[in-house]
Amino acid sequence: MPGMVARGTPVVTLRAVHKSVREGGVVRSVLAGVDLDVAAGEAVAVLGRSGSGKSTLLNLIAGIDEADSGSICTVGLEVHKAGERERAAMRAQKLGFVFQSFHLLPTLTVAENIALPLELAGAAAASIGPRVQELLARIGLADRAMAWPEVLSGGEQQRVAVARALAPRPQLLLCDEPTGNLDDASAMVVLELLADLRAEHGCAMVIVTHSRDTAARCDRRLRFEGGVLVKDEAGVPR
Repeated sequence: MPGMVARGTPVVTLRAVHKSVREGGVVRSVLAGVDLDVAAGEAVAVLGRSGSGKSTLLNLIAGIDEADSGSICTVGLEVHKAGERERAAMRAQKLGFVFQSFHLLPTLTVAENIALPLELAGAAAASIGPRVQELLARIGLADRAMAWPEVLSGGEQQRVAVARALAPRPQLLLCDEPTGNLDDASAMVVLELLADLRAEHGCAMVIVTHSRDTAARCDRRLRFEGGVLVKDEAGVPR
């Protein structure tokens, strides 16, 4: 697994990125010349209404989707030039993902869900068990290692999802509305855990959210306006 990069080193660079989507025979511009820089260790929140392009931005950064034009460099890989094999390797080895709907695999136990990205990243077999146990203890679910995801509460499932995302010690964490399906109390627990673990691992984070409370925990807040990112002047100070 890759080591962490020095704090302040660019891990995400987007220049003049355009992306359109076809909806019912009509082409709609989603990203209209987006520029973005994210440094190692930095947490950046991206705000915007539904359909403004927040999730599309994450997919482009991760190389899951392709831009119409512009350049994207993610953790050292020129995504806009790379093939799918290179992009898949980058995602497995250097990125972590936390989703609104958890996306835990129902046929795997809690421990197996956390172990999966370690296996995909090529971690040594002997190191996987201790790493999983370390994370289970860190998220307060050491006694639920053999449980199936369906028996956990939403907040517990999202804590497992955070542990899974950070298990391989990624250089970049991408979060898509990570508290959108949680009640206020569970959301607070997940946000505290996410902030603590991210700080411990030193990874950068891009989090898309509707919540200003969530955004206020980040170093910078940006907002989609007319398909481009601008500083969110209304952001709540930290």
